[in-house]
Amino acid sequence: MADRIARAPDRPTSYTPREDNVTTHGLAGSPPVRISTGINGAGHRIALNTFMFVVLAHWAEHLTQAYQIYVMGRAAPQARGVLGQFFPWLIKSEWLHYGYALVMVIGLFVLRKGFTGRSKTWWMVAFGIQFWHHIEHLLLFLQAQLGTPFFGQAVPTSIAQLVVPRVELHLFYNTIVFIPMVVAMYLHLRPNPAELKAAECTCARRADSPSPV
Repeated sequence: MADRIARAPDRPTSYTPREDNVTTHGLAGSPPVRISTGINGAGHRIALNTFMFVVLAHWAEHLTQAYQIYVMGRAAPQARGVLGQFFPWLIKSEWLHYGYALVMVIGLFVLRKGFTGRSKTWWMVAFGIQFWHHIEHLLLFLQAQLGTPFFGQAVPTSIAQLVVPRVELHLFYNTIVFIPMVVAMYLHLRPNPAELKAAECTCARRADSPSPV
């Protein structure tokens, strides 16, 4: 009777804890790719899309201001963008301007780990420029809170604003931050094999193994 009883297979005695990532297939013929489940992993695409929506909306406000000044002939104080037409206090709030600059710095920093290779280089270029842009807004914010303009000016003034008017300056800042962000995202969605292998997110389309015909 003992001979009829199949011996149970050996069970592993060790336990492997669950990891916060999943395995997916890369390009045909390539090894499986480990995908993180965090904001720079499976959540990277939706986080980037949300962040870019905010960036585009802010950039559009600056473009609208420039249009109001150079096409409609408005004086700078009356060029309030879109939201400023309905909420005039917004255009004068250094809390709002500095808050957005800070959100931009944090967003660029937090989302950087989802990028690899060339796309990460361009993303960090945008981060570096935005960090300086944030410093400029910090100077304006401090002057507004202290009630003391710096550099002998009558109103709060940033360093670069000593040379370039505020509206044009911050349109320029937002433009030169936005351009490398676009390049980074373009390359991020079109990685080379090495970048695809290093990626921890699912932003780039990954070709699954061919389906049987």
